[in-house]
Amino acid sequence: MKGINILIALLSVVSSGWAQNRQTKEEIAQTAIPIEVTLGSDVDQNGSLTSVQMFEKYQNLAVNDTVQSKFSGEVLEVCQAKGCWMKLTLKDGQEAMVRFKDYGFFMPKDIAGRKVIVNGLAFVSEMSVEDQRHYAKDAGKSDAEITEITTPKKTYGFEADGVVLKQ
Repeated sequence: MKGINILIALLSVVSSGWAQNRQTKEEIAQTAIPIEVTLGSDVDQNGSLTSVQMFEKYQNLAVNDTVQSKFSGEVLEVCQAKGCWMKLTLKDGQEAMVRFKDYGFFMPKDIAGRKVIVNGLAFVSEMSVEDQRHYAKDAGKSDAEITEITTPKKTYGFEADGVVLKQ
């Protein structure tokens, strides 16, 4: 009889500990959802361009020109390998490929559709077929989609030293 009582007491102590641990994790999960997160260097959000204004700025750049910029945009996609790049909307279906200075930080992989503000250097370049295919593979594109890439293309790039991820 003593053995059963000890077993019951032990089970109740263990189960109450599990319930408290689960409640704590749930409370943490609810309070840990930040409204904004800054990755990399701090970003002063004042004076950031819209994605349309940034597109106009890109139009005035020649290949290999750079200009210090800050703009807001919507995330189209993120590298699904490790979050090492993202694409932001510009104007008329155009997009900016954003990489992160010195690979100093990465983005969460599940932020497509979220708004961000990026700060850093904007530039125009020509992306090789090989690089386009590499990024398509990182994005999870099919082999058929990857083999359809056959010509270099003019791209709008951005090297961000800081990013504000909006809710």
